[in-house]
Amino acid sequence: MNRHAYLATGHAIALMEALSKVNVNIHGREHIPDGSLIFVVNHFTRIETFLLPYHIYHLTKRPVWSLAHPDMFSGAFGQLLEAVGAVSTRSPDRDRVIVKSLLTGEANWIIFPEGCMVKDKVFVEHARYAVSCAGGRRPPHTGAATLALRTEFYRRRLRRLADELPAEAERLQQLFGIDDLTPVLSGKTYLVPVNITYYPLRAKENALSRLADVFLAPLAQRYHEELLTEGAMILNGVDIDIRFGLPIESGSCLDCGPIEQDIFSPKQIDFDDRLPSRQAMRRETFRLMQRYMNAIYEHTTVNHDHLFASLLRNLPFRRFTEVDFRRRAFLLASSEALSGLYRHQSLESGQVSLLTDDRHHKIRAFFSLALDTGVIRQDGAGFIKDQAKFSSAFDFNRARIDNPIGVIANEVLPLKVLQREVLLTAWMPALIIDTLVYKRLLRQADQEFEKDYSTFFRTGETKERDIGRPYLIRGRSRKMGVVLVHGFLAAPLEVAELADYLGKQGLWVAVVRLKGHGTSPDDLALRSGDDWRESVDRAFAALSMACKKVVLAGFSFGGGLALDCAARNRNVAGVVAVCPPLRLQDFSSRFAPSLDIWNKLMSAVHYQKGKREFVEIAPEHPDINYHRLPVAGLAAMEQFMSELEMQLPKIKAPALIIQSQGDPVVDPEGSQLLYELLGSPQKEYRLFDFERHGILLGDGADKVFAAIGKFIEKI
Repeated sequence: MNRHAYLATGHAIALMEALSKVNVNIHGREHIPDGSLIFVVNHFTRIETFLLPYHIYHLTKRPVWSLAHPDMFSGAFGQLLEAVGAVSTRSPDRDRVIVKSLLTGEANWIIFPEGCMVKDKVFVEHARYAVSCAGGRRPPHTGAATLALRTEFYRRRLRRLADELPAEAERLQQLFGIDDLTPVLSGKTYLVPVNITYYPLRAKENALSRLADVFLAPLAQRYHEELLTEGAMILNGVDIDIRFGLPIESGSCLDCGPIEQDIFSPKQIDFDDRLPSRQAMRRETFRLMQRYMNAIYEHTTVNHDHLFASLLRNLPFRRFTEVDFRRRAFLLASSEALSGLYRHQSLESGQVSLLTDDRHHKIRAFFSLALDTGVIRQDGAGFIKDQAKFSSAFDFNRARIDNPIGVIANEVLPLKVLQREVLLTAWMPALIIDTLVYKRLLRQADQEFEKDYSTFFRTGETKERDIGRPYLIRGRSRKMGVVLVHGFLAAPLEVAELADYLGKQGLWVAVVRLKGHGTSPDDLALRSGDDWRESVDRAFAALSMACKKVVLAGFSFGGGLALDCAARNRNVAGVVAVCPPLRLQDFSSRFAPSLDIWNKLMSAVHYQKGKREFVEIAPEHPDINYHRLPVAGLAAMEQFMSELEMQLPKIKAPALIIQSQGDPVVDPEGSQLLYELLGSPQKEYRLFDFERHGILLGDGADKVFAAIGKFIEKI
C-alpha cells in the first residue's frame, strides 16, 4: 500500500465529509484496545467502505485495511478503494497477508462478515443469522473469526518454538516475512464489533443520481438504487452513528486440547496445511462468529423511525388514527424498558412533542414516507396500513426505494427487548394506552423535579420542596383544564393563589415547574428554551387527555411560554398572559447576551476567573425567587421571547393579555405590542393600576383572578 496515497485519500475523505451534510457520531472509542485488531462491521452502504477506515485510522493511529468484493476494483472507483487500503477478497495470498500484518501489528483490518450490503436488513431466519445478498440468503461469513484464530495460533506457536525449536521458529518467521519477533510475541489479536446506523433513511432523487442519469445512462438498477439512497444521505443529511463494542479476545478460544496439541506440535506446519484440529477450529470460529454478530446487532443505534416502523408493523388492526399512533409512539419512545438499548441522541431527551406539535418533525416525516411508499393510505380522519408491505419478499436492488419502512423495521428485529415492548404497546387496548400516557406524563414531571432537586440542592439557597414541586388540582368535571406557568427565577408557589382560585371554580389546574426552577440558579444556568417548552407541553398533553378543553395561562415569562405553546398547538381553547416580558425595563438585562458571549469566550481560553456567570439580585418575593441571576439563563429567556415575537400571528385561540401599568420589570408598551401582534380573532387587553410586577400575589390580586376567571368562563 502506498502510504502517501493512503494519507492523501484520508484527507480528501475528511474534506468531503466536512462539505457534505453527513454527521458522524463516534461511540465506545474507549473499547478499542491496544493490539492487533479486526473490526467486524455491518454493511448497509458503500459509505462505510470509505468513511470507516478514515475514522478508525484517526482513533488507532495505525493503518487500517479492508476486504472488498472483486467487482468493486474497476476504474477510478477501484483505484480509490486501493488508495484507502482495500484488498480484493480474491487476491492471492490474501489470508497470509492479513495474518502477517496482524502478527506484526503493522495494520488493523476491517471485515464485513455479512459479505455484502444487506439492503433489506433481514438478519435472522429460523432463529439463526442469515443475510440476503444478490445470490440469495446465507449465513454470515466466519472469515474474520478464522483469521483471528489463525493469527493467534501462529503467535502462540512462535512463542513456544522460539525457545524449544528455534530453527522451526525461524522458518515460520521467513514464511511470513517477519523481521522482528519481539512485537509478534508480545501482541494479542482482538475482534472489535462495530455497528453503523444511519438516520434518517430516505431514498430520493438528488444531484448525484441526476448527474449519473445524464452522463452514465443507461445505469444498472443496483447502481441507480445506491445513488438514490446513498446520494440522498450525503447531500440531504444523515446521522451516522458508529458504535464500537467490547473487544473479543480470540486467543481464549485456542485452549481446547486438539488445538493446543497442534500449537505445541514439533512437526513442520505450513500455512495451508490441513491441521488435525481443523474440526475444533471450525467449532470455535462458528462460536466466535455468533459472538461478534450478536454484538454487532446489539449495538444498533435505535431511532424514532425504528420505533415507528416496528409499531406500525405490529399493530393488530389495519385501520388506525394518528392520535392513537402518537400516544403509542410516545409510550414506546419514553419506555424505561428500552433504557438499556443504545439510542439515538433524539431519544435521550423528552418525547412530549410526539403528543403535541411534533416540533422536531419525527411523526410528520415518518407518515410522509409511509404514505409516499404505500405502506399506509389516508382514509378519512384515519389511515389504513398495507400489511403485505411487511410480509412480502423484498427485491434486493429495490428494497431501500420501494419499502424503506420495512427495511427500517427489519434492522431492529434482533433486539428482543425492543420487540417485546413493541408488541405489548401495539396490542394494548386504546383505553389503557390513554391511561398509561396520562400517568406517565404526571410521573415524569415529579421524577424530573426530584432528580433535579437532589442534583442541584444548595444549602442555604435551595427552598423547601413544596415551593418548587409541580402539582395537579382535579376539577369537578372534565369540561375544562388550565395549565398554569410561573415566571423566570420563580417556582410553582408563585401562581398557587391563582391555582386555588381556579380550582374552586371546579376547573382542573396543572401547575407547571419550569425546568431549572425550584432548585438552584446553577440548574437554571444550564437550561434553554427547549427545556421550558418540554415542561409546558408535558402539562398541556396531560390535561388534554383529562379534559375536553384546555386553556394556557402564565405569569411573566410563563405567559410567554403559554403563548408559545398556543402558537404551536391548534387544540388550545384559550391563552392568558400576565405581564409577558416582550420588552424588559431593567437596563442591565440588555447586557445579558454580551455577557453570555464573554463567558463562553473565557471558557474557550480556559480563563475561569474572567467569567461572570451570576449576578446578585434583590427579588420581589425572596421566599420564592432565586437571589442569583444566571446570565446564561437570562440570555436564553430573552432569545426565547425574541423568537416568540415572530410566532404571535400564528395564535388563533381566544387570548387575554394582562399588564401592570407601573411594572418595574416589563415595559407595558411591549405587552401592548405583543397584543397587537396576536393573530387571535378574539383578544382582550387589560391594564391594571399596580406599581409592581408580581400582580398575582398581594393586594389587588383578586381582581386579576376575577378577570382571568371571567375570560375562561366565556370559553
